[in-house]
Amino acid sequence: MNWYLKVLKQYLDFSGRARRKEYWMFILFNIIFSAIAMTIDYLLGLSVMGSGPITMIYSLAILIPSIAVVVRRLHDINKSGAWILIGFIPLLGAIWLLVLLIKAGVVGDNQYGPDPKIDLAQ
Repeated sequence: MNWYLKVLKQYLDFSGRARRKEYWMFILFNIIFSAIAMTIDYLLGLSVMGSGPITMIYSLAILIPSIAVVVRRLHDINKSGAWILIGFIPLLGAIWLLVLLIKAGVVGDNQYGPDPKIDLAQ
């Protein structure tokens, strides 16, 4: 949960680096909270094709932090945040972006900042 909150605190922070653990824990909690929002919409009878107003509000609220954490994750592997755009290429782009997000980060400092693993150890 701390990783999820860390991403939310860095709402508009597109600089720096994000560890794999930070990114994937954010994704895990995002899936859980999205499922809860969809369930609430369904139970209140507001769901239309699996989505309702609560789910939409949550999705819009989490959109910018989601993009920011992907950009910081790409910085961790020494790639520009512009690589996020590769996800718009049908199928292959999404697969390639997933491969990039799974890769281990660069050990030590890079052009985007200090190694986040080393920062946690101090």
